[in-house]
Amino acid sequence: MDKEKSNNPSAHHISDKFCGRMIEPLELEGNESLADMIDNVFLRSGFNARRLAQAAKIFSKMIDSGATIALTLAGAMTPIGMSGPIIELIKRGYIDFIISTGANLYHDLHRPFNYPMIQGNAEVDDAELAEERIARIYDVFIHDDETLTATDKVILKAIANFSDSEKISTAQLHYQLGKTVSKIAPHPEKSLLVSAAEYDVPIYTSSPGDSSIAMNIALCHIWNKPIFIDPLLDVLETTAIVRDADKNGVIEVGGGSPKNFYMQTQPMLWQILRDPKHSGGHDYFIQLTTDSPHWGGLSGATPQEAKSWGKLKDDDVNHMVVYSCASITFPIICQYVLSKNRPREHKRLYLKRDELMKDMTQATKNNPIAIKEWKEITKDCLE
Repeated sequence: MDKEKSNNPSAHHISDKFCGRMIEPLELEGNESLADMIDNVFLRSGFNARRLAQAAKIFSKMIDSGATIALTLAGAMTPIGMSGPIIELIKRGYIDFIISTGANLYHDLHRPFNYPMIQGNAEVDDAELAEERIARIYDVFIHDDETLTATDKVILKAIANFSDSEKISTAQLHYQLGKTVSKIAPHPEKSLLVSAAEYDVPIYTSSPGDSSIAMNIALCHIWNKPIFIDPLLDVLETTAIVRDADKNGVIEVGGGSPKNFYMQTQPMLWQILRDPKHSGGHDYFIQLTTDSPHWGGLSGATPQEAKSWGKLKDDDVNHMVVYSCASITFPIICQYVLSKNRPREHKRLYLKRDELMKDMTQATKNNPIAIKEWKEITKDCLE
């Protein structure tokens, strides 16, 4: 009888892994809204459609959990209008702090002043564009004089009141830019820098020397009005923010330096500070990217790889990478949570930076392990 059972296909044991939802022909009728498309079409499909739906659900869950949420921004997102979705997220309390390339913040400053960025053509003679003083970002055209030089003057005016001796974090720089633009721009509502300053959302730049904003600040040094940006303050402030949170999550648009700058806050806690509040990694992780892991770069590193560094908790259901262009995926997941989630109270972390830094500093100086290791490292120097 046992032999007959083993030869009967219907008697074979079905693995517990073979218990997912049945994939049926997708029904578009009745799912015309974007939220319904995600819940009832993309989520019931496969490949990156399903990944996108899962990312949207994780973002919604992240918001409802009360997590401190970071947005990291790489690639040319603001030149194609992505300031708009980010502004809406800030207004609703869905973004608590931002780590961005300086370029995205620079190009965010064009539209509040109606400085033109227009839809162009990627199939064009760039030598001809250069002669006409037009810069190109793929299919976006930006005028040298009417846009770039004009924006440079805005930046220089905004930073004119900075002290020439006090070291500042990039959060302080961007807060000042946002506050100034809110007063002098004809359309301040078009700037994410303005919205971030209004709701006290700190914005950091992980590579502060790599943008036109930095190029303008460098001009101040030539005219003996130096502004000293200390990137190590950014390291400490972002770590202090993460340390204070009960739960942490991130939306990573692209990869690059902003991605690592956020992810390194966890190793900063356990590896460098030996902090007893180390939580074992971030709780939620979403990345929208076209980068692949097999090249070995950080931009394409998977959540699984991040676990080996203590950057993410071992909780796969709250981690998702969507392999597609963020120009498509980012507005979709933003629209999903805007339609699904209620507004949150703003954490206003910019105003809490000094307090959080003080708490972290004191905890480190009172930590027996940190004290012992620091003494061992510096004993030869002290002698």
